Amino acid sequence: MVSTQKWGFFGKLERLNISIGYARESNFGPSLADQVQVLKAAGAVDVYEERATGATELREQWRACLEALKPGDSLLVSDLTRLGRSTSDLVGIIALLAERSVTFRVVAEPWLDTGGQHGRVILGLFESIANYERSRLSERTTVGLAAARARGRLGGRPPAMTPHKLEAARNLRSKKMTLSEIADTLGVSTSTVARALSGPL
Repeated sequence: MVSTQKWGFFGKLERLNISIGYARESNFGPSLADQVQVLKAAGAVDVYEERATGATELREQWRACLEALKPGDSLLVSDLTRLGRSTSDLVGIIALLAERSVTFRVVAEPWLDTGGQHGRVILGLFESIANYERSRLSERTTVGLAAARARGRLGGRPPAMTPHKLEAARNLRSKKMTLSEIADTLGVSTSTVARALSGPL
């Protein structure tokens, strides 16, 4: 077993910075066992395994992983698809980790290491891609709604924040979770959570 403690200057045990892995099962991609093997080989002291597949509102192992990560630790994933379902999701998660002074590393992409020399450049790149993605989505939505109105029909997607998710968001907010953490837990954007929680109760 790998020790995660050391003796400090005053003779007290201190926690060492560690690497923690996160693996997520899905219908496509490597199995959990393969992911765990890769993460352990890359230096993960512990690996949190998400066995739920498909879209889920709560990712319990991800929440447990976040709680286990301490400032100075590093989060490892085998590849980017294990962590988020969209670029905006990934940017939000990486930003959340940065706020907590936790670095992020992708085993399949050695260059993607926010704790490395080019960490800030990588964060900026992801933010730029996410902004572009949001801009394109907004443009497509506007064009689609305009076309629907021209045909005499109003359209739009179902609301992302369902009554069940809104109730869960309020409950998580009461537990002092940040908007980014709530958004990741519920599988929606941070702006969606912010709008929902600022509305009438």
